[in-house]
Amino acid sequence: MRGVLIVSTVNVNGLRAAVKKGFVEWLAATEADVVACQEVRAEAAQLPASVVAPEGWFAAHAPSAAKGRNGVSLYSRVEPDEVRTGFGEPEFEDSGRYLEMHLPGVIVASLYLPSGEVGTDRQDEKERFMAAFLPYLVELRAKAAAEGREVVVVGDWNIAYDTVDLKNWRGNQKNSGFLPEEREWMGRVYEAGYADVQRRLAPEGPGPYTWWSYRGKAFDNDSGWRIDCQLATPGLAEKVKSVVVERAESYDQRWSDHAPVTATYDVPFPG
Repeated sequence: MRGVLIVSTVNVNGLRAAVKKGFVEWLAATEADVVACQEVRAEAAQLPASVVAPEGWFAAHAPSAAKGRNGVSLYSRVEPDEVRTGFGEPEFEDSGRYLEMHLPGVIVASLYLPSGEVGTDRQDEKERFMAAFLPYLVELRAKAAAEGREVVVVGDWNIAYDTVDLKNWRGNQKNSGFLPEEREWMGRVYEAGYADVQRRLAPEGPGPYTWWSYRGKAFDNDSGWRIDCQLATPGLAEKVKSVVVERAESYDQRWSDHAPVTATYDVPFPG
């Protein structure tokens, strides 16, 4: 058993494109025990073997029924006891937005919460997703506890909870991702017993941001959002040792518009 569990999450913004820009090299170099990806936007047949079933990893993929959209994946160095796609809500079962692995002592889930857009069907979809997902998070925590497991739900939550979580918070108060009702929903997730491990270590901010628009000079000016998070149940959250946002050194070295978020937990894990 290793003395730590390392979990990394990243929205790859299209895995086919990310593969051409450096994802495979990053995956080969990471020390993570579990890697979660979101916005894969591809089926297995469209991807090289080096990412569908990379050597040394147990991989699971949940593509969306809508081709070219969404899609989440999980890679684990340890064979999972169980893999689950979706969270029981028929509308989202094959939407490529949720995937979990049951591993020794922990359930790790990859989440791609809808991004939304105020005044459109996309925002309605986001609200339906949130309404169905919160009860599942409550259920999941109870189920895991009964099995002697902790839970960490990682991924692109598409909500900045507080003003320190995005650079231009004043200008985004009426935009999806920073709406009062979305932030209130995140508060309810925390009340349900999930802790944002980044904020456990660095409560004051600002940032560190995890997503920067490709438009303008958002990356160069560090005008970003912190929407890629790891939310863990208390027994795991209190064991977090470090959280690192793997921000590219320069704009041209990015292989996604998001950066990987890697957390190290002081818990024993096979490896």
